[in-house]
Amino acid sequence: MTGKNESGRPDKKQMRSAARLYAVQALFQMESSGQTVQTICREFETHRFGATYDEGEFVEGDADHFRAVVEKAVNWQGKIDQMTDRALVAAWPIDRIDPVIRALFRAAGAELVDMVTPPKVAITEYVDVAKAFFPDGKESKFVNAVLDHMAREARPEAF
Repeated sequence: MTGKNESGRPDKKQMRSAARLYAVQALFQMESSGQTVQTICREFETHRFGATYDEGEFVEGDADHFRAVVEKAVNWQGKIDQMTDRALVAAWPIDRIDPVIRALFRAAGAELVDMVTPPKVAITEYVDVAKAFFPDGKESKFVNAVLDHMAREARPEAF
């Protein structure tokens, strides 16, 4: 089975991908509800990772990676938002961007600013997250362009 190990559990790469998707959802939820990092992380780790609902089964996420992305996105939010603003056309400051995409930029920015994830991996992973939320493809191209700009600013040595 692709993405699963011998025991039928998701492999580390799949769990990290799921953690990124959950991080975007958590950051969106934090912004819209005002919940704290601790509250939102506990909720996701307890009720979403690997949970089964009528809609289907949620993939088990890498809790350490999830928590690191969410915490670093909050800690570095000012810097990440400034990088995002510089990557956008002046008429479109980050506060005018769709809140899901804003959360995605913050999660990806956390990995670009304060984690060891190679920039090209972060870009690819978060473009895939954009495709999960916006399957028509238009937003994923926009996300790719903005994240490429942010990555070149945050980690120029990687390019």
